[in-house]
Amino acid sequence: MLSRISQFGARLLRENRAAAYLPNSRSSYYRGQFSRHFAPAKNTLFSTTSNHDEDPQDKDKISVTFVNKDGTEQTISVPVGMSILEAAHENDIELEGACEGSLACSTCHVIVMDVKYYNKLEDPTDEENDMLDLAFGLTETSRLGCQVIAKPELDGMRVALPAATRNFAVDGYVPKPH
Repeated sequence: MLSRISQFGARLLRENRAAAYLPNSRSSYYRGQFSRHFAPAKNTLFSTTSNHDEDPQDKDKISVTFVNKDGTEQTISVPVGMSILEAAHENDIELEGACEGSLACSTCHVIVMDVKYYNKLEDPTDEENDMLDLAFGLTETSRLGCQVIAKPELDGMRVALPAATRNFAVDGYVPKPH
């Protein structure tokens, strides 16, 4: 139970840090994962002037392309403030994330394919570098998916999934995302 509370607190801190990158941001802990669940209902009043085909939440999303192990590509929309790991899980992309984003493993290792986008990311922390040292197929542009937070400057980013992961806890087990 305590680890769940710690993970929740860590997620709140990450999302609060990511909120600094949002345009016109208001200070709030309820961003990213939480704001999608508790967002106010869309105005559904009848109007002849409103455009109901355009979803205002689409403006707060970026496009990210995942290059899978077999070379196939999958492009998804990622809400600003969400981690690449969470986005992958929501879109059934095989990015493991054994520690559920608590920065305790390297199974969400991704390779940013363009240095231009890699340079737009914040520098990895010492903790992330320690976990990356354990990653399979480490490159100069490797990052942990749980630490890459979507922001508008990353629109169009391409990330590759490495050929394998190292899960020291349970080798060969593929967990189901929650």
